[in-house]
Amino acid sequence: WSSHGGSLKYIIPCQTQLCSRKPIDDIIIEQYQNMSKIVKDCLQDNDIFTSDPRSRHAFLQLERIIHDLYSKQLPRNFLRRAHSEYKVVRSIQRLLRQRPDIVIRRTDKTENLHAVQTLLHYLMTENVITKKQRNRLLPNLNKLELGHYHGLPKPHKPGTPLRPIIASINASATLVSKFLNDLLAPIFLQVARKTTFINGIDVVRQLEKYVSDGYYESTTKFITADVTDLYTMIPRQGALEALARFCLQHSKQGKIGTFTIDHIMKMARLILDTNAFVYNKKYYRQIRGGAMGSALTQVLANIYMFEWEQNLIKHQDERNEIYGRYIDDIFMTTNETIHEIKEELEEAQNRDVNIKINYKIDISVDFLDVCITNENSQLKTKIYHKPAAESYTLPYRSTHPRHIHRNIPYGAFLRAIRICSNINDFNTERCHIDVSLLLNGYPPNYITK
Repeated sequence: WSSHGGSLKYIIPCQTQLCSRKPIDDIIIEQYQNMSKIVKDCLQDNDIFTSDPRSRHAFLQLERIIHDLYSKQLPRNFLRRAHSEYKVVRSIQRLLRQRPDIVIRRTDKTENLHAVQTLLHYLMTENVITKKQRNRLLPNLNKLELGHYHGLPKPHKPGTPLRPIIASINASATLVSKFLNDLLAPIFLQVARKTTFINGIDVVRQLEKYVSDGYYESTTKFITADVTDLYTMIPRQGALEALARFCLQHSKQGKIGTFTIDHIMKMARLILDTNAFVYNKKYYRQIRGGAMGSALTQVLANIYMFEWEQNLIKHQDERNEIYGRYIDDIFMTTNETIHEIKEELEEAQNRDVNIKINYKIDISVDFLDVCITNENSQLKTKIYHKPAAESYTLPYRSTHPRHIHRNIPYGAFLRAIRICSNINDFNTERCHIDVSLLLNGYPPNYITK
């Protein structure tokens, strides 16, 4: 049995023994030829010879495994059950041939598919998308299914909490979600570029400018804050209202591209309304936040946070201090007293009951992959490794192209050069990189080159 489109699909057991009229030996040869062709194509794509001793041995083993699987005698009880179920299936097939008035179709109990089809047809009749675009955005009926919930562990946090992920790659509104994200994300990134960190190197560059502009002092402290469960805690209605205001402010003559604000809001509501998933053999609909796995969720959360953080941005700008955010991680500088900055953070904390932040104020903090310290009135930055992080990188013996392997040490050393402000910290990081590469099979002379 397999979950498909919110329902179950039956698979007949022992199909080869019951349904095929071919001799078993012919089936074994056919299966081996099909499977070996796929394996050979894969090996050739990765520049591995199929004629070397290891490959020949592997193909012999494959042939033996297929032969054993098809030749093995089935348990009597299992074979009896298979015969019985095969007869039931055959009787149903005969009935359907005799009853042309019976039509078998996929059910859409959640009406998600119908809602997506209706909206896309409406957008096409409004001439905001073409027929070709509509067809690209329609879900594939042969792969259509509800999202599936699973938890992704966060080993770097105490207690190893789970990050809730909705795997919705074949859900009805997934393609619409990607389309709307591609429309809105570039606009948001352009609008919020000044207060958005791209990576740790971006943080270091802003700190270096902060120092060169003369704002760094002996009293400078750093603040990091983590927004609790951002994606799943934003209110649905509040997020939609923030999206409407954002679109109104950054549209041209009431439009973004060919879409009016009303069109965009209809797509956003559709995506949130169809956030249904399966977990533990039960069906759920998400009514708060967005699905972690839906492309639109990040830009929707970012727009909601962008409104919330405006007072903090203004507060920092007035004092020539840094404010920046990387999704749900915030970094700030301050020369105020701890009491004064705590008051400002608590005010921000109380501004919206849906946004909860855990903050830290200190002269040394870790943010993204950077350790930032005010050491004797000097700014010091170095690479930060999370305690749970392992020294793992792409193994040298993997079948990836060699330029990929060459880029790994190059990228690691370049990152160390850009982040480490002290030669001793750079040398420490260099040793860490060397050990990591050696543990993953890279030859010493390959690293030194």
